[in-house]
This record gives sequence, structure tokens and C-alpha cells, in this order.
Amino acid sequence: MQYTTLGKTGIQISRIGFGGIPIQRIDAAGTRQLFLQMREAGINYVDTARGYTVSESYIGAAIEGMREHFVLATKSMSRTKEAMAKDIDISLANLGTDYIDLYQVHNPTMEQLEQVIAAGGALEALLEARTAGKIGHIGLTAHSLEVFAKALTLDWVETIMFPYNIVETQGTELIHKCAERGIGFIAMKPLAGGALDDATLALRFIASNPDVTVVIPGMADAKEIEQNIAAACDGAPLTEAENAKIEEIRATLGTQFCRRCNYCAPCTAGINIPGVFLMDGYLTRYGLADWAKARYAAMEKTASDCVGCGVCETRCPYNLPIRDMLKAAAERFGK
Repeated sequence: MQYTTLGKTGIQISRIGFGGIPIQRIDAAGTRQLFLQMREAGINYVDTARGYTVSESYIGAAIEGMREHFVLATKSMSRTKEAMAKDIDISLANLGTDYIDLYQVHNPTMEQLEQVIAAGGALEALLEARTAGKIGHIGLTAHSLEVFAKALTLDWVETIMFPYNIVETQGTELIHKCAERGIGFIAMKPLAGGALDDATLALRFIASNPDVTVVIPGMADAKEIEQNIAAACDGAPLTEAENAKIEEIRATLGTQFCRRCNYCAPCTAGINIPGVFLMDGYLTRYGLADWAKARYAAMEKTASDCVGCGVCETRCPYNLPIRDMLKAAAERFGK
């Protein structure tokens, strides 16, 4: 395992971390086993969030008796002082700890960021919690380049999390500025929300950028842990063949695809929008037409149920034309 320093926090962390979204699909016992394996492998950086349903509580149970082996990072979408203070206390209880190493403002818009830093905003609660020893450091996560750029100007921001992968390199210049300013950079969406099926190549691409402090793929079993460590800590430069494959992926996938962040939810018509696009990807990119069609047909609501209200598009951090994409999916599936 390779280790590095998380920017100006001074914390020593593994170059590859653990993304806490997928364990929502496991159970508490499975999560405990996963963390025992991660401890053995030397992975110490753990990312979760208040919004990831059972993730915090599963992690809290999993690290019982070995809290000192992990660096815990979580985040909240609260924007006011009162709500953030409440979320910090809930996180502490869920994680079964008396301190959290890194607490992050979770994906604010520019307007919400102004609310966070204004009088009575969430930043006041974070600063008070840091003074009280409840949290060690403060960071911010973003999907917007505008918010990313603004975060670089805020002296309280010690880490920034942003999507970075083979097909999402729009933040490269700002990622370099993080390195120049001593701000830890956390690469999220390493597999582009599941759109990239070659995890080894995806992680090798990210690890080849020295400005990336840590990458946080989701992992659900020992095999994934071993494969991800081997890929992220290889150290060898990308080969000609790998670079050619990267260009092929970019040409095929483009930028108009769903990252399955689920910010579009809830759909007013009850459609599982990321689920539709996931099946559409299996249909169009991976040669699994029969499998995809069967699972799509089993959905309670399909793309053709879209009423065209457009509410989902106002929530999408990637500004995707979701209504047009649903219409196209309905035509491909014939329903």
C-alpha cells in the first residue's frame, strides 16, 4: 500500500480509499468483514455521508474495536448552523466515535455555498465542532466547476472532492491548483458512476495523476479490494495500448451519460431514472440486450412513463437532457 498526506490536514492516508455508497447494498455483517480485510490490506481512508442511508451506521459497527486504524470522512447537505450541528452529532453516534477526522459540506450550489458561509450558516457549526474536538478538519465536495473554483479561494477548505475519471477530466487544471495550495484532492466517481467497466484501467488512469491525493472506489468484496489496490498502487506509467483504450472509451461514451448520483430523484412519475439509464447502457454498450430488456421490462415504471415535467433536469449536477435521454431509451426498449 502507498500512503500520502491529505493536503494541509497533515493526515497520512492510503492512496486508495473506500467509498461508502455501495455498502448500502450489503449488510452490517458483510461490512464488518470488508473492513477487517481493508485493515489487513492497509486501506485506512473511509468516505461516507449522512445521505447514504445506512452507510454511516454500518461503518460504525464495522470499525468497533479498531477505530484507530481508520481515517473517517463524512459529509452533510445541511446549509444552516442548526441543521449542520445536528448532523454532526448524528454522524458521531452512527459512526460510534467521539471524533470524525474530516467533515465535508456536501455538494452545494453557488447559492447554497453563500448560505453555508453567511451568518447562521453551516460553517459556524463546523468551526465550533472543530474547536470542540468533534471533527478534525473541514472539506467540501462539488460537481460544479464553478463551486470547485470558489472552494479554492476559501481558507477554511482543507480538502476538495470532485469527479475525476477517464471521461471526466474537466477539473484537471483545478486539481493541479489543489496540489499547489496544499489542499487535499479526493477523486470521486472513478468509474464514472458505473459507466466504465474496466476498473483496473480506470484506477490506473487516476493514479497516474500525481495531483490526486486519494481515489475512493466503492468495494464490496475481497477480490475488488485486491484488484483496486493493485491498479491504484502499480506505479508503472500507462502503456500505449492503455492510452489507446482510454481514447476509445472517450469516443464511445462521450459526456452525455448518467453517473447514477441519484440527485435527480424523486421522479414525479415514479421512474427510477438512474436504473433506466443503467439498463440502457447494458443494452447499447455491453452487448447484454436480452438481460437488459428483461430487467427493464420488470421495472414498475419505465422511460415511457415520463411526463416531461423537467424537475429532474433542475436537480442534475451534470445538466443532462434527461427528458430527451428517457425518450431515446423508451424508443430503444420499445416501451
